[in-house]
Amino acid sequence: MGVNVAVVGATGAVGDLMRRVLVEQKFPVKTIRFLASEKSAGKTVEFAGKSYTVEAIHADAFRDMQIVLSSTPSSVSKEFSPIAVKAGAIVVDNSSAWRMDPDCPLVVPEVNPEELHHAKKGIVANPNCVTIPLTVAVKPLMALAKLKRIIVSTYQSSSGKGAKGLADFETQLGAYASGKTVPAPTAHRAQLAGNVITLDWTLDPNGYTEEENKVVNETKKILGDDTIGVSATCVRVPVKIAHCESINLEFDRPISVAEAKAALANAPGVVLMDEMLGEFPQPIHAAGTDHTYVGRVRLDPSNPNAINMWVVADNLRKGAATNAVQCALELVKRGIVK
Repeated sequence: MGVNVAVVGATGAVGDLMRRVLVEQKFPVKTIRFLASEKSAGKTVEFAGKSYTVEAIHADAFRDMQIVLSSTPSSVSKEFSPIAVKAGAIVVDNSSAWRMDPDCPLVVPEVNPEELHHAKKGIVANPNCVTIPLTVAVKPLMALAKLKRIIVSTYQSSSGKGAKGLADFETQLGAYASGKTVPAPTAHRAQLAGNVITLDWTLDPNGYTEEENKVVNETKKILGDDTIGVSATCVRVPVKIAHCESINLEFDRPISVAEAKAALANAPGVVLMDEMLGEFPQPIHAAGTDHTYVGRVRLDPSNPNAINMWVVADNLRKGAATNAVQCALELVKRGIVK
C-alpha cells in the first residue's frame, strides 16, 4: 500500500533531510509533492532517483495528500497545517506551533507512540531537537524508579539555526582560523567561531529563554508527568552538527550504574558508549546517524538518588527529520493513515 505524501519546507535543511530519510526508512510513498516558499518555487529537488519541481505552498497542493511532513516557521504552519488537515491529511509538524496544544500529540516514537491515536486536530507535533534525544535517553530509566527531577545543560550546534546558521558559522570559522577579522554574525546572536553563546535571547520574566522553556514544557508532556521537575540551560557551541546534553536525573530511590546501563543498552534508539572502556559520545559519532548516543553514566556524588549522563544526537536527523518520518511510519503501521 502506498501513501500520498507532501513535504512542506522541502528546500530547507530539515526538509532536505526528510527527503533522504523517507528513502532510507523505505517509507511506502505512492505519490509525493514538494512545497516551499514563493522564493524557492520552481527549483528542482531529487527524490528516489527522480527530479521534482518545488511548488509554492498553496491550499490546493494538499488535495489527495494523506500525510504532510512540514518544516516551516510557526507562522506558516499555523496558517497551512489546518488547511492540509481540512483537505484530508494528517500533518506531522516540525515547528513549535502545535507542540503544547492539548489536542496535538507531541511524539517521540521510542517514547510515546500511543499518543498518535489522539491527534484530535489531525496534527502531530514533532518535538524540539533537544527534547527528542533527552526523552529517548530518560524514558528507559523511568522503568527503574520514579523520576523526580531533570537538570539539563545543552551544547547545541550551529545547524540548530538551519542552513543559514551553518553558513554563518562556516563563514566565521574560515576567518577565525586564518586570523582575519571575523565578520558580524548573520544568523547567530553573536560570534560563534571560537566562542560559546546563550540561545535565543528572548527572556521570560524569570530570565529563561524560549528554548529553555521549550525543553521544560515539552519534556513533561512527552514523558506524561507534570510532577517531574525540569531545569534547563541552553547554549550554542562552535560545532556544525549534533547537539550534546549534560543530564542529571534524580529518582525516588538509588539506582546503580549497572542498572542504568543495562536499561539503556536495551532501549530502542539508544547506543550506549561505556566510559569505563574509554568510549564517550561525541558529535562526530552522531552526525549523519539516527541514534541517540549515551555515555558517562555515573552516580552523582552529591545525591544518592541521582545519576549523571552525557547524551549526543544529530539535531537535524533524530532531532527533526528522522523523528518526523518515524512518526509518519507509525501512523501507517498503526492503521491511522490508510
